[in-house]
Amino acid sequence: MKRAHRSALAALVAAGALLAAGCSSDSGGKAAQDRAEEGEVGQADTPRMTVALITHGAPGDTFWDTVREGAETAAHKSNAELIYSSDPSVSGQANLIQNAIDQDVDGIAVSLANPEGLSGAIAQAREAGIPVVGLNSGMDAWRDLDLLSFFGQDEIVSGRAFGERLDEIGAEHTVCVIHEQGNVGHEARCAGVAEAFDGETEVLYVEGADMPSVRSTIEAKLRQDDSIDYVVALGAPFALTAVDSVADAGSDAEIATFDLNTELVTSIEEGDIQFAVDQQPYLQGYLAIDCLWLYHTNGNFSGGGEQPVLTGPAFVDGENIDTIADFARNGTR
Repeated sequence: MKRAHRSALAALVAAGALLAAGCSSDSGGKAAQDRAEEGEVGQADTPRMTVALITHGAPGDTFWDTVREGAETAAHKSNAELIYSSDPSVSGQANLIQNAIDQDVDGIAVSLANPEGLSGAIAQAREAGIPVVGLNSGMDAWRDLDLLSFFGQDEIVSGRAFGERLDEIGAEHTVCVIHEQGNVGHEARCAGVAEAFDGETEVLYVEGADMPSVRSTIEAKLRQDDSIDYVVALGAPFALTAVDSVADAGSDAEIATFDLNTELVTSIEEGDIQFAVDQQPYLQGYLAIDCLWLYHTNGNFSGGGEQPVLTGPAFVDGENIDTIADFARNGTR
């Protein structure tokens, strides 16, 4: 049972810390909350909840705006206040989890890019009686961390599917661009590509928080080796930057990526990006928050507490882009 008495001062301080931690871009935050409240979704009459969504999203990474959009919709539907915060560093994420504990929230949803580094903070949340669910990264670790449920895609499986697709289209030499060193999900994606792809694969690490550096690093790699015929990006903003890198290098390499955003949809339509793997980030955010509400109101465990709930992968290319383009431009795919 949750503690009966709460410190109003502690709650205000912790809420301020969580809100000050920021969001991924201007399209998140209040705009996402307003869209959720203006939608046609009804609202539960269950007791008011407060839930925290904590991610490793870096500033400017629009992927997390879509995750947040889904979470805001689920929170509004569930009569819950959502406090979103993000930090690309594992120590920052751990501090955000502690802030949520201090605020005595009713549930925490957290991405697990570095499960080992968050294990202590998550254990403290569990000891405080706060249910925790995982999303997006860390599928191999969520049970060991004693989380309630997990929502995302199997990154190894997704990477293998990507590699098989590269074989089908006749690619011979790919470079897989990792923009977050130490992110277990990113490493798994590239490992899956290398495992399934019959051609040559190599990994290129870039500084994801510095887009000019990303652009120049990919360009330099393409200039160094003109046999590279496919750039594999792990996020939409980085795929879009790679388009410029290819042009700068005078390369004939094609580009494919994991994940979508509005600009990437246009690039697929125009042929600048060949295809993307969609893990449905809106669904990840929605299901994670909905799971916490269902647990509190009805004792439900999504996946039975034993199996992850898969949200991907699904391929998006020129043949099917029209079926999801409007949803993506609405910020929900």
